[in-house]
Amino acid sequence: MYWYLRCWKLAFFLNGRARRKEYWTFVLVNFIVYLFLRILLVAMTYDTSEFGPFIIFIIACIYALAITPSGISVAVRRLHDTGRSGWWSLLAFIPLIGSIWLTVLLCLDSEPGENQWGENPKGIEAEEAA
Repeated sequence: MYWYLRCWKLAFFLNGRARRKEYWTFVLVNFIVYLFLRILLVAMTYDTSEFGPFIIFIIACIYALAITPSGISVAVRRLHDTGRSGWWSLLAFIPLIGSIWLTVLLCLDSEPGENQWGENPKGIEAEEAA
Protein backbone atom coordinates (compact mmCIF):
# COMPACT_ATOMS: atom_id res chain seq x y z
CA MET A 1 0.00 0.00 0.00
CA TYR A 2 3.01 2.25 0.55
CA TRP A 3 3.73 2.36 -3.20
CA TYR A 4 0.12 3.20 -4.08
CA LEU A 5 -0.05 6.04 -1.56
CA ARG A 6 3.33 7.29 -2.75
CA CYS A 7 1.84 7.71 -6.25
CA TRP A 8 -1.00 9.80 -4.80
CA LYS A 9 1.46 11.91 -2.82
CA LEU A 10 3.63 12.57 -5.90
CA ALA A 11 0.67 13.11 -8.26
CA PHE A 12 1.87 16.46 -9.56
CA PHE A 13 5.63 15.79 -9.59
CA LEU A 14 6.97 14.71 -12.96
CA ASN A 15 10.61 14.87 -11.86
CA GLY A 16 12.43 11.92 -10.43
CA ARG A 17 12.24 8.19 -10.96
CA ALA A 18 9.78 5.43 -10.05
CA ARG A 19 10.56 1.76 -9.61
CA ARG A 20 8.67 -0.98 -11.40
CA LYS A 21 7.19 -1.98 -8.06
CA GLU A 22 5.72 1.49 -7.58
CA TYR A 23 4.20 1.66 -11.07
CA TRP A 24 2.76 -1.85 -11.18
CA THR A 25 1.39 -1.65 -7.63
CA PHE A 26 -0.46 1.49 -8.67
CA VAL A 27 -1.82 -0.27 -11.77
CA LEU A 28 -2.86 -3.37 -9.78
CA VAL A 29 -4.69 -1.45 -7.06
CA ASN A 30 -6.53 0.64 -9.65
CA PHE A 31 -7.51 -2.51 -11.54
CA ILE A 32 -8.91 -4.03 -8.33
CA VAL A 33 -10.85 -0.85 -7.54
CA TYR A 34 -12.32 -0.74 -11.06
CA LEU A 35 -13.17 -4.44 -10.90
CA PHE A 36 -14.98 -3.87 -7.60
CA LEU A 37 -16.88 -0.90 -9.04
CA ARG A 38 -17.79 -2.89 -12.14
CA ILE A 39 -19.11 -5.82 -10.07
CA LEU A 40 -21.05 -3.37 -7.93
CA LEU A 41 -22.47 -1.72 -11.05
CA VAL A 42 -23.62 -5.06 -12.47
CA ALA A 43 -25.15 -6.00 -9.13
CA MET A 44 -26.94 -2.67 -8.92
CA THR A 45 -28.55 -3.11 -12.34
CA TYR A 46 -30.78 -5.75 -10.76
CA ASP A 47 -31.87 -3.22 -8.15
CA THR A 48 -35.31 -1.74 -8.58
CA SER A 49 -33.96 1.72 -7.82
CA GLU A 50 -33.34 3.90 -10.84
CA PHE A 51 -30.46 5.77 -9.23
CA GLY A 52 -28.32 2.85 -7.96
CA PRO A 53 -26.36 2.16 -11.17
CA PHE A 54 -26.14 5.87 -11.94
CA ILE A 55 -24.52 6.60 -8.57
CA ILE A 56 -21.94 3.81 -9.04
CA PHE A 57 -21.21 5.13 -12.54
CA ILE A 58 -20.68 8.64 -11.16
CA ILE A 59 -18.36 7.28 -8.45
CA ALA A 60 -16.33 5.42 -11.10
CA CYS A 61 -16.06 8.58 -13.20
CA ILE A 62 -14.94 10.66 -10.24
CA TYR A 63 -12.36 8.01 -9.31
CA ALA A 64 -11.07 7.96 -12.91
CA LEU A 65 -10.65 11.73 -12.88
CA ALA A 66 -8.97 11.62 -9.47
CA ILE A 67 -6.34 9.04 -10.46
CA THR A 68 -5.46 10.61 -13.80
CA PRO A 69 -2.74 12.98 -12.48
CA SER A 70 -1.21 10.20 -10.39
CA GLY A 71 -1.27 7.77 -13.31
CA ILE A 72 0.39 10.20 -15.70
CA SER A 73 2.97 11.17 -13.09
CA VAL A 74 3.98 7.63 -12.16
CA ALA A 75 4.20 6.60 -15.84
CA VAL A 76 6.46 9.57 -16.61
CA ARG A 77 8.64 8.85 -13.58
CA ARG A 78 8.77 5.16 -14.58
CA LEU A 79 9.98 6.13 -18.06
CA HIS A 80 12.58 8.39 -16.44
CA ASP A 81 13.78 5.36 -14.47
CA THR A 82 14.43 3.49 -17.72
CA GLY A 83 16.38 6.47 -19.08
CA ARG A 84 13.67 7.83 -21.37
CA SER A 85 11.83 11.12 -21.50
CA GLY A 86 8.26 11.31 -20.27
CA TRP A 87 7.20 12.24 -23.79
CA TRP A 88 7.46 8.54 -24.63
CA SER A 89 4.15 8.13 -22.79
CA LEU A 90 2.49 9.63 -25.87
CA LEU A 91 3.05 6.25 -27.53
CA ALA A 92 -0.23 5.26 -25.92
CA PHE A 93 -2.05 7.30 -28.59
CA ILE A 94 -0.75 5.10 -31.42
CA PRO A 95 -3.40 2.41 -31.90
CA LEU A 96 -2.44 -1.10 -30.72
CA ILE A 97 1.32 -0.98 -31.40
CA GLY A 98 1.88 2.12 -29.27
CA SER A 99 0.31 0.71 -26.13
CA ILE A 100 2.20 -2.58 -26.53
CA TRP A 101 5.48 -0.71 -27.02
CA LEU A 102 4.79 1.54 -24.04
CA THR A 103 4.00 -1.49 -21.86
CA VAL A 104 7.33 -3.05 -22.84
CA LEU A 105 9.13 0.18 -21.94
CA LEU A 106 7.37 0.31 -18.57
CA CYS A 107 8.45 -3.28 -17.86
CA LEU A 108 12.15 -2.64 -18.49
CA ASP A 109 14.58 -2.62 -15.59
CA SER A 110 15.94 0.58 -14.10
CA GLU A 111 18.88 2.33 -15.66
CA PRO A 112 21.77 1.59 -13.29
CA GLY A 113 23.29 4.45 -11.37
CA GLU A 114 22.29 8.06 -11.64
CA ASN A 115 20.73 9.53 -14.76
CA GLN A 116 19.52 13.05 -15.61
CA TRP A 117 16.34 12.50 -13.54
CA GLY A 118 18.09 11.50 -10.33
CA GLU A 119 19.46 8.59 -8.37
CA ASN A 120 18.37 5.02 -9.02
CA PRO A 121 15.52 4.37 -6.53
CA LYS A 122 16.80 0.84 -5.96
CA GLY A 123 20.17 2.19 -4.87
CA ILE A 124 18.61 4.77 -2.55
CA GLU A 125 16.54 2.12 -0.76
CA ALA A 126 19.55 -0.17 -0.41
CA GLU A 127 21.52 2.63 1.25
CA GLU A 128 18.62 3.49 3.59
CA ALA A 129 18.24 -0.15 4.65
CA ALA A 130 21.95 -0.49 5.50
